[in-house]
Amino acid sequence: MKDFQQKVLLTGATGFIGGRLLYALSDEGITVRCLVRPSERLSTQLAPERQPEVTHADLLEPDTLPRALEGMHTAYYLVHSMGGRSIRQRKAFADNDRRAAEGFVAAADKAGLSRIIYLGGLGETGDELSEHLSSRLEVARILQSGNAKTTVLRAAIIIGAGGASFEMLRYLVERLPAMMCPRWIETECQPIALQNAIDYLMGCLFEPATAGLTLDIGGPDTLTYRELMLLYARIRRLRRFIFTVPVLTPHLSSYWVNLMTPVPAGIVIPLVEGLKNSVTCRDNRIRDLIPIQLISMEEAICTALSETREGPGKLASRQACLIRK
Repeated sequence: MKDFQQKVLLTGATGFIGGRLLYALSDEGITVRCLVRPSERLSTQLAPERQPEVTHADLLEPDTLPRALEGMHTAYYLVHSMGGRSIRQRKAFADNDRRAAEGFVAAADKAGLSRIIYLGGLGETGDELSEHLSSRLEVARILQSGNAKTTVLRAAIIIGAGGASFEMLRYLVERLPAMMCPRWIETECQPIALQNAIDYLMGCLFEPATAGLTLDIGGPDTLTYRELMLLYARIRRLRRFIFTVPVLTPHLSSYWVNLMTPVPAGIVIPLVEGLKNSVTCRDNRIRDLIPIQLISMEEAICTALSETREGPGKLASRQACLIRK
């Protein structure tokens, strides 16, 4: 990595991606300030001398943002309200995301922020996008409307221990020997390993050529959701059968997924409704701008499993699951 002496603001530091990114930034010696909501507490395993500065602010309360942005050069925008923990809460998620992004851009312009790096979602406006993916695109447009040069990284599902998409996959395949799934099970996606997503987020910080660009990020494998579930089953040595039924809508599917997994309903519904959209990379410029070793989905699942307590099935080791055919 190149030398970077500027200060970085990290939003979403208590989340799935932000928490991992914080450790990567710390490893590179980057000076980080974490924006944390007053109701949250940031807990890390970093050494005392490497602990980040923490400032409490709420993106939905614009008056709390100037202090957080003061003196910052670049900000990672890694917050999405998704849908809360209940179906009722999810109805307001798009409005909350819009308000948060608008308030952040206004505060960033006043503070003189130079760059924003945003992790959004894949999907094209002409594809009848779900509310969730449409909201991600809207947030990207709002962030790009400000004075800061905004880099938008667009990802499909990110596979890593603790992520909502991986937990849905894990619990469904582990618990159900046979699954009746809707037609979206045949939709193609291009998932990306958590480590590769972090690699690209870090790479954008050190590569000025990415400033102001919208870039698709994905792993080397394009799979249907059926193939992804069967790959997980093969790695875990579990026999699983998947049947497609035409009458099961994404909305009804989300209730079924919520019953089978611990992922909150307010998060499950927007994620499942988004599965109807094909999410594959149509632009691979990122591979030239930030050349990294892409991780296969088999290795990504094995890595996630190695970080998760073993359940039913057999997983001798991460190496064993990679070499077994």
